[in-house]
Amino acid sequence: MPRKLLPLLLIVALACLPFVADWLDQRALQSLVARIMIYAIAAASLNLILGFGGMVSFGHAAFFGLGNYAVGILYFHFADSTSLFGFIPGTDNFLITFPAAILVAGLFALLIGLLALRTEGVQFIMITLAFAQMIFAFFVSLNGYGGDDGLIIRKANTLFGMSLRNKTTIYYVILAVAVGYFFWLHRVKGSSFGNILAGIRQNEKRMVALGINPFRYKLFAFVLAGMGAGAAGALMAVFLRFASPDTLAWTKSGEFMIMVILGGVGSFVGPIWGAATFLVLHDYLASWTEHWQLFMGLLLLFVVLRTKGGIAGAIESFRARFK
Repeated sequence: MPRKLLPLLLIVALACLPFVADWLDQRALQSLVARIMIYAIAAASLNLILGFGGMVSFGHAAFFGLGNYAVGILYFHFADSTSLFGFIPGTDNFLITFPAAILVAGLFALLIGLLALRTEGVQFIMITLAFAQMIFAFFVSLNGYGGDDGLIIRKANTLFGMSLRNKTTIYYVILAVAVGYFFWLHRVKGSSFGNILAGIRQNEKRMVALGINPFRYKLFAFVLAGMGAGAAGALMAVFLRFASPDTLAWTKSGEFMIMVILGGVGSFVGPIWGAATFLVLHDYLASWTEHWQLFMGLLLLFVVLRTKGGIAGAIESFRARFK
């Protein structure tokens, strides 16, 4: 089968899944796949800077959480008939809340990137983590927006007059966004910008000698990654109708990192495999034992020590062996 047909077949399968899940009386499967697609977007956005750009960020959840809260706060002011900062009206229109979440996450990524990218290595890791923890502490302290308890979005967002409360409707919205995002990411990877970013990861000094300013390209990639995570966070808020401070916690950044490593750092499809594996194991292992993290850790060790390039790399090796 031509490899170019595989993405199309996957999209068709995902489009048919709600009907299959309903026929099998496995409606929870639809919600699971919707969450996998959301986390795949978030993990892919981290992979853009980690796998393609060589920037190890432990604060990526900050952008995911900012997108999450952007939707929640806009709804809060819509329901309360007040204005944010006294001049920004609230709304439950997905065509406004979703781009707003991406914009907010992108602006914060720009501010953090301008400072963090002046360092590298361990310093870069710690600065991104520190900024994420400051943003987490800030939102936890906002008692007006729920504080520790988070922010409930009682009325679902609307899209072209349709309520996104219906799980099938929001599933197809998530699918459309995921397909669009990965198509865009594929174009970015194959562009001159993607090639320059890969060159910076491999040998930054050589790129400088060629007259390329690495800081500018790394900052642009960092902002794009933040916007991608913000988009995923916004989708999660609309899907769950809840904005949680847990989406900002450092543990969420760790989950994104695990997904990228499990799937394969630098692999285009790796984040999809990683997100699917992590969430499936989390849901099923957690139903068997409260010590599910132990089994997840053992799997992560096996992938790191016994495979080259994570799950995606193992699949490619298997395909090459039987060609």
